[in-house]
Formats: sequence, structure tokens, C-alpha cells
Amino acid sequence: MDETLAEFFRRTILKIPMTEMMTILKTWNFLSENQLQTVNFRQRKESIVQDLVLLCEENRASLNDAAHLDIIYTQFHRHQKIWDVFQMSKAPVSFRDAEENSVWIRIAWGTQYKKPNQYKPAYVVYYSQTPYAFTSSSRLKSNLPLLGQALTVASKHHQIVKMDLRSRYLDSLKAIVFKQYNQSFETHNCTTSLQEGSLGLDINMDSRIIHENKVEKERVQRVTQEIFGDYPQPRLEFAQYKLETKFKSDLNGGILAEREEPLRCLVKFSSPHLLEALKSLAPAGIADAPLSPLLTCIPNKGKNYFKIRDK
Repeated sequence: MDETLAEFFRRTILKIPMTEMMTILKTWNFLSENQLQTVNFRQRKESIVQDLVLLCEENRASLNDAAHLDIIYTQFHRHQKIWDVFQMSKAPVSFRDAEENSVWIRIAWGTQYKKPNQYKPAYVVYYSQTPYAFTSSSRLKSNLPLLGQALTVASKHHQIVKMDLRSRYLDSLKAIVFKQYNQSFETHNCTTSLQEGSLGLDINMDSRIIHENKVEKERVQRVTQEIFGDYPQPRLEFAQYKLETKFKSDLNGGILAEREEPLRCLVKFSSPHLLEALKSLAPAGIADAPLSPLLTCIPNKGKNYFKIRDK
């Protein structure tokens, strides 16, 4: 094993948290159980890494083996990356459950003058028999056409389009494009009655306590549940809206009235869990119910980038 490959192994293993070290190494399945037992995992991490690199060298590990380990690490820490969604088309398109049919691809970009940079790879997650691929965002925008061409050829599609959908949460993106968020994200059945759930009523509550606007609160909860359902929402961190409109006024003249270029405005909603935050606005009394369709249509339209123009 040359020094470059040994350093790649060292850096890859070094970034694995100790709490996940054994799990990831066993998933990798390159080092035997007996070999792992020879490593003292109670010593300093740098020493553990050195022992593991020596075992990799003993097994004559290759660059592909190191790349495989890096993919497994990325699968465990997929939320550390920002993922874009690409949709491919062909006729006809066949679908099937994509839960266990994902293919992870790791791409280290290089040129005819430079070796591939193993420390800044791009990742592609493709679900077979579906027209969707998810890619980690890359700073090398010039390589996107090459990536798109490779995906269309490899998947036997005719065209590929980047969707207006992006998030750190790969599982949520998958749930949105496959319309699975009302199934895979549902972790409990709603057994609480609408009246109790919406108003926070306790069956042992003092009967002398009177809730104001009870009917309105029930309406808000009912409308919210009709729009968002009673299941957890897919996790997105933001929604962005770009507005382009011509200035309109009943008054004649003025600088803006003579402006040919449209007025442009950018509005961005951000939250650690945007859809759950939007779902809670009306019940909390912060917004009227129902919310604007521009906010509630995000999962159904499969996008969190919007462009709004005059009709």
C-alpha cells in the first residue's frame, strides 16, 4: 500500500466517531472478526487508526476498498450533506417500491491533468426502476452535465432534469418524490379525539373551566389536519420564493410606472423542521387557517424553490 492510499484510509477512519467505529467496520466487512479483536479500542484514537491501517495493508486493501468504507460512513452521516434531486424521463416509466433498491455511487472528480480528488467526492443515490436520483451538492458545477449524461445512459433514460427540491435529509426527499410521507413517516396512530387533541383538553379537567373560541379552535385543527394529515412531516430546512412582477398603479407617471424590468423579491422561510413549523402556525394562533397554498403545497409539488411571475 503506497503512502497516498494509506493516508486516505487514515483520514477516512479518523472521521468515524468511536461510538460508531465497530458498527461501520463490521458493515464494511473487509477486516475479519479475529483481526478486529486484535485492536485495542480503549487506546487513543490515533493509535487505533494506525492499527487499523496496518490491518488494511496486511489485507492488501485497494482504493476501491477505501472508497467503499467512505460510502458506508456517508450512509451513516448522510445528513451532513445537502442533496439535490434529479428526475429522469423515458416512455414508458415503470415504478416499484424503492425502499431496498438503492445504489450508492461515489465519484472522485479528476481531469486529464489532475488525479481524482478522493477528499472531495460527489455521491449519487439511485433507486432502480424509478426515474429519480439524489446527488450530494458539488462545488464543481461544470461537472453536472457529465454527471447527468452518465446517469441517463446508465439508467437507460432519455432526459434528466434537476428538480427544485433540496435538503440535508435524504430520507425526506425520497419520501416526497415517492409520495411515501404519509406512510413511512407515520410513527403512531392518532387515538386522541379531535376535541381533546386540538384544545389540549384533559378528561379530568375542572368542569368550571371554560375555553374561549372552542368552535374556532376545532375548525382550525380540522383544517390543519385535512391539509397536513396527522402524521409527522418530511423534514426540510427551508422554502424559497422568488417573485417577479411588473409595477401596477392607478396613478399615471412615476419612475416605477415607466420601469420595464420587473420588480424582484426573494423570500425565504427557514426552520430546523419547516413543514412541522408551518403545520403548527394556525393551531398556535400565529396564522389564519388555512395557510396559503404556496406554503402547504411543498410536499405535493415536490419542490421547495418557487418562482412566482405575473400571469
